[in-house]
Amino acid sequence: MKQRKLGHNGPRVGEVGLGCMSFSGMYGPSTEEVSHNTLARALELGVTHLDTANVYGMGVSESYIGSFIKKNPNKFVIATKASIRRDKDGNMAPSNDPDYLRTELEASLKRLNTDHVALFYIHRREQSRPVEEVMETLMRFIEEGKIGSIGFSEIAPSTLRRAAAVGPVAAVQSEYSLWTRNADLGLLRACKEVGASFVPFSPLARGMFARARIDLGTLGEKDIRNGNPRFTSPNYEANLKHFDAFRDLSASLGLSPATLAIAWVLHQDPYLIPIPGTRTADHLEELAAASDVVITPEIAAQIDHIMPPGFAHGDRYSTTLINAVERYC
Repeated sequence: MKQRKLGHNGPRVGEVGLGCMSFSGMYGPSTEEVSHNTLARALELGVTHLDTANVYGMGVSESYIGSFIKKNPNKFVIATKASIRRDKDGNMAPSNDPDYLRTELEASLKRLNTDHVALFYIHRREQSRPVEEVMETLMRFIEEGKIGSIGFSEIAPSTLRRAAAVGPVAAVQSEYSLWTRNADLGLLRACKEVGASFVPFSPLARGMFARARIDLGTLGEKDIRNGNPRFTSPNYEANLKHFDAFRDLSASLGLSPATLAIAWVLHQDPYLIPIPGTRTADHLEELAAASDVVITPEIAAQIDHIMPPGFAHGDRYSTTLINAVERYC
C-alpha cells in the first residue's frame, strides 16, 4: 500500500487507515477474536494507522487493540481521543479540563498496553475553554512523552488556526465522504495552511457504501445509526437512489462501492488519510484496495453526476450529537 505522512513532521503510514469504533459493537456485534483477526490482516495489507477513542465501547476498542499489540508490539501508529462527556439529559458536554484529559489519557494508555501514543485528539472542544489553554495542556503531554503529536476532531478552521499559533497540530479529524463535504468549505484549506493532515472519518457514509442496501430493521439497539436523520424516512429512501446508482457505477468498473468511495477520498488531496471502519478482515481488504485505484477525470465526472455536493437528505447527526460539533458554515 502507498503511504502518506501523518502530520507535517509525523510518521509515514498506510494511506488507508482503520477506524476502530466498529470493534466496540456500535455497528453490530464484534468480539476480541474477530478484532484481532482484522488487525492481523491490517498489518499484512499495509494498513498501519489505527484510530480509536476512550468512549468506543467505553474502553472496549482500546482494550482489544491493547491485547493485540501486547503480542505484536510496535507495529501500528495509534491515535486515540478523549474529552466526550454527557450531561444529565444525554447531550454532549465536552470537557477539556487538564486533569480530566490526563486521567483519561492515562487510562487509555493502560488499556492500549503502552506508555505512549503517536497521536492524541481532543474528541470534542469545550467551547468555554480557550483552545490556547488546551494546547498548553497537550504540549505538556508531549514533553512528558505520553503522546507524540496533537490532533483535534470536529473543529472549525478558525479554531485550528488559533491552536496552530500556539504549537504544531498534526491532524484534524472530521466526517468526510461523498455525502458529507462540509470540510470543503474551509477546513481542508486551513489544514493545508498549518501543515496538518486531514483524517476523514466515516468515509463510507456509515455503511451506505456497502454492496447491499442497509436493512434498517436489523440494526441493533446500540447501533449509532438509530435516530440519525439520514437513516429515517423519507430521507433514507431519497438517499438510496443515489447510492444505488453509485453501486451500478462501481460494478461497471469492477470495484466494490466501498473501494471506489475510499479511492474518491484519496483522490481529493495527498494530505488526506481516511480511516474507514470495519469489524472484519474480509471487508478490510476492500478498503485497502482503494490505494491501487486511479480516479480518472472521466470517473470523477461520473461520480460527481451521481453524487453532487449537497445531495444528501437529512443532517449528518441527531440533535443530541451535533451540539458538540463546531459549525462554521
